[in-house]
Amino acid sequence: MSPNVRKPSSPKRTLSSILLAAVLILLVMVTIIIRLRMLDIPLERDEGEYAYAGQLMLEGVPPYSLAYNMKMPGIYAVYAVILAVFGQSASGIHLAVLFINAATIILLFFMTKKLFGPIAGVGAAVFFAITSVSRTLNASANAENFVVLPAIAGIMLLINFINTKKYLFLITAGILSGIAFLMKQHGAGFILFSYSILFWDQVHQKPMNYKRLSSVILIYSFFTILPFLITCLILWYCGVFEKFWFWTFEYSRQYISITSFHEGFANLKEALRQIVSSAPFVWLFALLGISSIIWNRNIRKYGMFLISFLIYSFLMVCPGLYFRNHYFVLFLPVLSILAGAGVVAIQDFAGKRIKSASKAAFISILIIPAVWFESFYSQRSYLLESDAFVLSRANFGLNPFPEAQKIAEFIKANSNKDDRIAVLGSEPEIFFYSHRRSATPYIYVYPLVEPHPYAVDMQREMINQIEATKPRFVVFVKFHYSWLFRPESGKLILDWADNYVSTHYRQIGLVEIAVQGQTLYHWNSVAKSSKGDYLIFIGERID
Repeated sequence: MSPNVRKPSSPKRTLSSILLAAVLILLVMVTIIIRLRMLDIPLERDEGEYAYAGQLMLEGVPPYSLAYNMKMPGIYAVYAVILAVFGQSASGIHLAVLFINAATIILLFFMTKKLFGPIAGVGAAVFFAITSVSRTLNASANAENFVVLPAIAGIMLLINFINTKKYLFLITAGILSGIAFLMKQHGAGFILFSYSILFWDQVHQKPMNYKRLSSVILIYSFFTILPFLITCLILWYCGVFEKFWFWTFEYSRQYISITSFHEGFANLKEALRQIVSSAPFVWLFALLGISSIIWNRNIRKYGMFLISFLIYSFLMVCPGLYFRNHYFVLFLPVLSILAGAGVVAIQDFAGKRIKSASKAAFISILIIPAVWFESFYSQRSYLLESDAFVLSRANFGLNPFPEAQKIAEFIKANSNKDDRIAVLGSEPEIFFYSHRRSATPYIYVYPLVEPHPYAVDMQREMINQIEATKPRFVVFVKFHYSWLFRPESGKLILDWADNYVSTHYRQIGLVEIAVQGQTLYHWNSVAKSSKGDYLIFIGERID
């Protein structure tokens, strides 16, 4: 018997594969270079919160004891690891999220390739790369990035379980889905999507096996909830479980009920206007991808998967109806997969018209860099910028994130490690940069001025904590975006702050944020009062 001889690949197929690999490597590498140029962007508020909580954890302080907020504890633990490995700096944090982003790109490539082929896989990877670094979403290390990575890995393993029926894949998928939820509550959407995949697969088994369906759901459920149960036990052991439960569930429930439907719809329109405009052709091809379920047999096979993924991805950006731009990082995986499917739909359509599979493949491959380049070119002034101050202003407007760095440096240079700071505003990044602890666990004032039943008690508690601690320094952020007062907000905290600061603190610094031009810093004896709208007062306790 003669040995099997492998049939040589056609030159056209080999050329297409080389071109496809070149497109993937080149465009992903360019996107990575863009992120490298953005490493030094100052931390924004959420990043500052995660970094400060992670810093405290490295010092042996459990979350929810010296820093209150409604985020899940997984993101604090991840930040603690990042700070330990990459260093306690903004650039170290952003370098870590670069690796997280790159890993997500790789996973999306392999998952989409498994479903729709290599061209769709490259399309999904490239489209995710450019949209995730766009100006409207920015390259921040927000929690959504850390939700997406384990969630996509879990979905891939779930697909492997469906194809192989190996329970190890199911167990690991459950654990990863549970970890995604621990990063942020929104991750529950990926869990619900995973349930829909499992139900759909089991229902279509002939004959229907209810016992197997029950066992699959029970096993997946157990291992999905296991990371959360272990976390609860750890927090209970550390004595912070009650605070954790209040902030992440009870207060969160109040937080997501504040925005009216009318406000929410306006928020959604504005968010979509910004996000779609940064990559319109990615969205166009995603629309083509979802519509091709109707007329493309190959894509229709995964119609339930795509429609379900689309619905749950949208639901994940809906909690509270805030529709903040960075929430849409959770939507990017399904957007990229659908856009990749849209490219394949064009390939199939072109193949039927020109009667040449190789030419159709070549056309579809060229579409990918064309779509990428359109998004890049429309944002070129931002994506080619490397000045951290300019990038921060482009991303976050006049929010005082560059100023927070300099304020923290000044306090650190003029204080001892045990000195406390009270920040009257919502700038937790100051605590992280200065390596000084807050005089109160309320590292944001947002919850204190929101219209919910706990607000007034929170204001009184923060006031009592600051008066009892007598922090050496106070940073009074007289800036709308650091407070977000509403017409119905209680003003007790603000009235108290004006009197308390003027009575007990002498001014040692004043920061004036200019609407046009550079920020003005006045330190020590040259600090002068001002009537500007964007001021940050730094005071040292008189006694």
